[in-house]
Amino acid sequence: MNKLASFLIFCLFTSGLLAQQPVPIKPRILVSTDIGGSDPDDNQSMAHLLMYSELFEMEGLVSSPSYGSGSKQEILRMIHLYEQDLPQLQKHKKGFPTPNYLRSISKQGRKGNAPFLGYTTSSEGSNWIIKCAKKKSTQPLWVLAWGGLEDLAQALHDAPEIQSNIRVYWIGGPNKKWSANSYAYIAENFPNLWFIEVNSSYYGFFSDNHAIDSVKSSDYYDKYIKGAGQLGKDFKSYYKGEVKMGDTPSLLYMMDGDPHQPSRESWGGSFDQIRHSSRVVFNRITNIKDTVAFCAVVEFHFKGPEINIPADSVCFWMETPYKNTTQKWAGYYLGKGQYAIKYAPKQAEVLSYRFTSDIPNFPKQEGKLVVENLWPGKAHSTDYKLGPNWYSDKSDPRLYDGKIQGGRTIFKWRTSVGLDWAKRWEWLK
Repeated sequence: MNKLASFLIFCLFTSGLLAQQPVPIKPRILVSTDIGGSDPDDNQSMAHLLMYSELFEMEGLVSSPSYGSGSKQEILRMIHLYEQDLPQLQKHKKGFPTPNYLRSISKQGRKGNAPFLGYTTSSEGSNWIIKCAKKKSTQPLWVLAWGGLEDLAQALHDAPEIQSNIRVYWIGGPNKKWSANSYAYIAENFPNLWFIEVNSSYYGFFSDNHAIDSVKSSDYYDKYIKGAGQLGKDFKSYYKGEVKMGDTPSLLYMMDGDPHQPSRESWGGSFDQIRHSSRVVFNRITNIKDTVAFCAVVEFHFKGPEINIPADSVCFWMETPYKNTTQKWAGYYLGKGQYAIKYAPKQAEVLSYRFTSDIPNFPKQEGKLVVENLWPGKAHSTDYKLGPNWYSDKSDPRLYDGKIQGGRTIFKWRTSVGLDWAKRWEWLK
């Protein structure tokens, strides 16, 4: 076979591999987002969602900021930008939802993370999840969670029967740190929920480890977005236009092939079934001989002075270093002198921490913990046992993107995704 023939066969194979696959049924989706908070990548992903919104049956946009100052108002601001660009989008595609409809399905969820129990009281957002999940339909409601799980956990607590009507694609990782309590509640009480837990693969979408020039996240704005409508103008406000969009893989997953098959090759990643979610319980301070998986739920329990405050009240803090600052994680009083905290480390490291409180005679302590770069890691007797429909990042070492587990399952599609989106930005110029 000559070189030209070999090259043509390679091109045909590659184009088939990277071609977008049809989605069998237009999916019903509800997005739960912490948009407007400390990490502006949600704004970038919201722009992507709005520009492709004709592909979905949009049923909810819920503000769920477990951390930071996110709010429904930021969703509404993005809808206003979309409204100005909509006439241009409609010249090329039909079926875009009206701005007024999108406003009507925008709801405010809980602000702040849930207590140790994992849920508190209902919110407009959690009630909307229940309403959408109970709607009569021949297909499930896909909940795409871009932030914390507080509103989803609350909805499941208030209406546990909805678990059979929903499918979840959750961008975990750092969000799991802030939402450890509500995640733990769901994993422990709803192990049969259909759930894709993405703790690391999504990093592959904005990794530049092997990027070709046409889709580098650092210059994508200048090449394809600059001068493209109000959404394009706004895009420059986030990371100076550098593409991060860590939540976008949830949308890509719904745009490419059959979403009911998590192990398939997909723009939004490919996932393995997991039968346990790592949970390790310590009744002592740890040291460098203690090892856990990244994104494991780590619980510390210890005794202290008996105090007269309601159970599940915040009363102490776990302090951990972060860059040049210190992050503080809430710890809780469980009653009768018992204290506890859940923490989920987001990356491999030797973690240093200390417990502090203003309570007199509180046992202030310091410790270390080794975090391994493999999720969910080895099994423990304290793990959450999961049902047959829980999926997560592929653990095959060949699919790591650098240190990112499963990163290549998403990175490999970025050229196709980026160039496809570039066409839509061109519509707005």
